[in-house]
Amino acid sequence: MPPTAPPDLQVASLCEAFQNSANALAERTAVRTPGGSTTLKWSEYRDGVERIARGLAELGVARGDTVGLMMVNRPEFHLVDMAALHLGATPFSIYNTSAPEQIAYLFGNAENRVVVCEEQFVPRILEARGQTNVEHVVCIDGSPDGTLSLSDLEARGRDDFDFEAAWGAVDDGDVATLIYTSGTTGPPKGVELTHGNLLAELRALTGLLPLGPDDRGVSYLPSAHIADRLLFHYFSAAYGMEVTTLENPAGLVPALLDVRPTFFGGVPRIWEKLMAGLEAAGVTDPSALPEDARRGALEKIGMDQVYSSVCGAAPVPTEVLEFFLALGIPVQEVWGMSELTGVATINPRDAVRIGSVGIAVPETELKLAEDGELLCRGPIVMRGYRGQPEKTAETIDKDGWLATGDIAEIDSDGYLKIVDRKKELIINAAGKNMSPANIEQKLKAASPLIGQAVTIGDGRKYNVALLVLDPDNSAAYAKQHGLVDASAAALANDDGVQAAVAAAVETANGRMARVEQIKRFTILPTDWQPGGVELTPTSKLKRKPIAEKYAGEIEALYAAE
Repeated sequence: MPPTAPPDLQVASLCEAFQNSANALAERTAVRTPGGSTTLKWSEYRDGVERIARGLAELGVARGDTVGLMMVNRPEFHLVDMAALHLGATPFSIYNTSAPEQIAYLFGNAENRVVVCEEQFVPRILEARGQTNVEHVVCIDGSPDGTLSLSDLEARGRDDFDFEAAWGAVDDGDVATLIYTSGTTGPPKGVELTHGNLLAELRALTGLLPLGPDDRGVSYLPSAHIADRLLFHYFSAAYGMEVTTLENPAGLVPALLDVRPTFFGGVPRIWEKLMAGLEAAGVTDPSALPEDARRGALEKIGMDQVYSSVCGAAPVPTEVLEFFLALGIPVQEVWGMSELTGVATINPRDAVRIGSVGIAVPETELKLAEDGELLCRGPIVMRGYRGQPEKTAETIDKDGWLATGDIAEIDSDGYLKIVDRKKELIINAAGKNMSPANIEQKLKAASPLIGQAVTIGDGRKYNVALLVLDPDNSAAYAKQHGLVDASAAALANDDGVQAAVAAAVETANGRMARVEQIKRFTILPTDWQPGGVELTPTSKLKRKPIAEKYAGEIEALYAAE
């Protein structure tokens, strides 16, 4: 059954939307942890926001200031972020994998004087602090030297502070958050999203993702990424969806079994892993199953009550979408970017076209430049990059069109297909243009053993690939085949693994044009972690650092004539 229709969002700020939800749903659950070990009713959420806001105000946080956040997905994130918003301040999150020098860079750009974090991150923050304007570090789960505890912060709040007046003064032009870009081609840029941007996004998605107080979702993606903030923080605040926070994404399936979500969002790799898990449990051809068996398959992973679901951030194999559609879950592939408040296009639930990323959300215009680059205009376009007016002017023209950097196609019905990033297209020695992302998608779809794939071929006669094994699926392979050493180094050199991967590459090549095919490949004896040299915190490929780090392996592939 579809969820309850959400109310109209005719409010001046996210603060007003939150207050409306808290007052209307006071005794219902707002935020919880798996198993319900921590549960906040909306009334408790509202009161906690006020106490923390009063404490932050006493530290000098006021309208227009910034507040840094560094914590895993937990209820305190929602409390602190919403408290800062109620002061007219701009809370922003830091990826938990960030090194001290990266943290210092963000704090330098944001110019925040206050950071709220967990004890495990205090050493890195204190190391970065000396190069920044940070004056106060608040620790939510302890009080190590150099920090203030959350309870101490709340105790500092003054009764004569006019909390109602503070949040009542916030309007749609105030900056609600900074989303720092992944930094695949340089230092991260701070995307300024206003209350107006976010409210416009929520209104645009209301009919396409009709989430309300009867819905349940799991927050497991980093809060520093626009996806989790939009879907499980702002959506929840505005429309009352119950959110379960998950500290470690490795526990996603047990959390799904606990929550039985009605809404689920994930990047392609998450959907691929869920599909691999079902296949390992014997669900290999869902289209051949009777209806009760399909429902039973979804019960295995806690997805049997999902009504709305989305996938975005990278290309997703069509086989994955077809698999879940056959199980009764029409995954709505979306496209967007931080600069567009998260979601700019979406496949309508009842009109999904596999292979496209859907149609523009209401009030958003799309068009293609002469070179095929996608341009967007509308109320979801960011205010700009913080402290970088030149970069902002390069990205948004005088007529309000934002250059996305993506090469795209738009069909006669307005459905959008992303070809690839403009700067990442491969042009081989013969002048043929190719999308490395599409090639990589086919390689990963050919075998669950392939976790990461990087296509090399710019200026070359043919394409080669660097492959990295998926740690979960390769461990399962090792167990199945009785291999004692399941390390990436050992498996990369295992004859059986190499043969399986070679067969997968051959299968993928059969789905490509001859010019796109992979002539040679190597399996790297390592695992790539988000936030490392090779991947951004959101698992996007850092192509230039990869090319530099593995230059020897690449040249060896081309030397093997």
